[in-house]
Amino acid sequence: MALALTAIVLLPLFGFLVNGLAGNRLGHRFVSVVGCSLPIATFALAILLFAELSVRGGAPQVATLYTWAAIAGSGFDVALYLDPLSAVMTLVVTGVGSLIHVYSIGYMKEDKSYARYFAYLNLFLFLMLLLVLARSLLVLFVGWEGVGLASYLLIGFWFDDPDKARAGKKAFVTNRIGDAGFLLGMFALYFAVGTLDMDRINAAFAAGPPPAVPASLIGILLFIGATGKSAQIPLHVWLPDAMAGPTPVSALIHAATMVTAGVYLVARMSGVYMHAETASQVITVVGAATAFFAATVAIAQHDIKRVLAYSTISQLGFMFVALGVGAYGVAIFHVMTHAFFKACLFLGAGSVIHALGGEQDVRKMGGLARRIPVTFVTFAVATAAIAGIPPLAGFFSKDEILWYAFASDHGGSVLLWAVGAATALLTAFYMFRLLWLTFLGRSRMTPEVEHHVHESATSMTGVLVVLAVASAAGGFVAVPHYLEPLLPLPPVAEHLQQFEAPLLWLSVVIAFAGLALAAWFFGGDARRAERFGARIAALSRVLANKYYVDEFYERVLGRPLTWISDAVFLRLSDRVLLDGSLDGMVRLARRTAAAFCVVQSGNLHRYLFLVLAGSAMLLTWSLGRG
Repeated sequence: MALALTAIVLLPLFGFLVNGLAGNRLGHRFVSVVGCSLPIATFALAILLFAELSVRGGAPQVATLYTWAAIAGSGFDVALYLDPLSAVMTLVVTGVGSLIHVYSIGYMKEDKSYARYFAYLNLFLFLMLLLVLARSLLVLFVGWEGVGLASYLLIGFWFDDPDKARAGKKAFVTNRIGDAGFLLGMFALYFAVGTLDMDRINAAFAAGPPPAVPASLIGILLFIGATGKSAQIPLHVWLPDAMAGPTPVSALIHAATMVTAGVYLVARMSGVYMHAETASQVITVVGAATAFFAATVAIAQHDIKRVLAYSTISQLGFMFVALGVGAYGVAIFHVMTHAFFKACLFLGAGSVIHALGGEQDVRKMGGLARRIPVTFVTFAVATAAIAGIPPLAGFFSKDEILWYAFASDHGGSVLLWAVGAATALLTAFYMFRLLWLTFLGRSRMTPEVEHHVHESATSMTGVLVVLAVASAAGGFVAVPHYLEPLLPLPPVAEHLQQFEAPLLWLSVVIAFAGLALAAWFFGGDARRAERFGARIAALSRVLANKYYVDEFYERVLGRPLTWISDAVFLRLSDRVLLDGSLDGMVRLARRTAAAFCVVQSGNLHRYLFLVLAGSAMLLTWSLGRG
């Protein structure tokens, strides 16, 4: 098992090295075979390891590769750790990641940097697997920072476009802010427990929280890192701009990998958070606020990928609500179902963009259902899944989140359920709005674009079909109960049990209400939506501009920091203090040299005069001493 566990991590790294070094010389076919076969091989190994782990009753398996450092008797090992939680995450990452690699063959076939693209994609997969399978927080942090680097390279893949390069930089810098909190949390944990191995940390807290550092302080610091990676308020601003990369990259980042890293971290450190009531409350509030905030913004977006980006932020908020109320296994369940339907949605959006020659504005689409039927059907299935239409995958995971938001003894409340239910209604509404504007109703395409509309290649539509099937059937996989020995579900008061069935039916009503509202507003020629939008023009403008959060950050943080950088660090520190002091020493040296240059003039009369003057001075000094 240790060899297979190591191979899972190293195979994508090998693909990165081969395609990065030799891909351009060996051609597209070679790049495609290497770039896709190795991720598929990792998925096959993940299935085998999952089966073997299940046979062993879920007993954790450790593969120690080498000792990184030994300090004061403590060893920092580079070790891989497989247990039910990391096994589920590995299956999701490698399974969905492999499908996105295959989809990319058709989507990126005309790109001049085809080999570089697949090299970066393999690198991203390697670093995400290192993050998921790490035993210690230190190794996890290497993968954590690595996926930040890989996302920067992929978001800014078309770096010759300044806007795309700027989006990559924004993602990188925003995540570094959150990572500062992560680092402080690691330092505090090591000070309190004396180890960074996560299984040992959880065991130590299970025996009673160490008195050295409050559990909630550690929990909040780690959550700051999670807000960066998983795009929660206030560090959510990078994720919508991550749409600048190729659409398969958006699917990879949004569906099953980087943005779920924060959710995985909190679930992995559940032993800490079970004793961190304040930190759990913070997670719940931030998650609920983010879910509702992002859903309201998604209603007013017109870029097909940007709607899905804010949808991702909102769904991540749902996951953090589950984590905050102690339903860690339910959060991972939603990670899995979200990976299926969100990958299908993003890749479906890519198929639409591909068919329309790069168009992303839904106001210039419509009537595509008959023109690209496979894309339409798969997109519709995934839309119904994220909206919570039964019996699709999103219904099961979202309903469990809403149930524990209401009934959990660890922070559930009617208010929290109400916020979640309102967000679920908005989710159904904006997703069916997107479906209607893109595929149904009258065509709003220009004749030139409409003439060239065609279904995508089989490598793309085949992946969409697989993901649509997973979006439909994935909810029947009982992930929370499989993880329950490791991540116990929170207790529910007996008097609340009677509300479970009514709330389940209410969540179904909410999903269909969102569908009905979208059909009413956007059905036919969408005139009702236009008239209603005109009545609330001011609110629509606020939502379309994302509550002006980016502008607020620019005014409050960006401009002052730019001024400080220019006035203090550039003009005063660099030019006056550093350059000024160095230039002053240079001027002093030049003047001193100029003064002594008089002595070295080459004039014999002057030399003779100086010799006689010096001799006279020496003689006078000698006589004076005598």
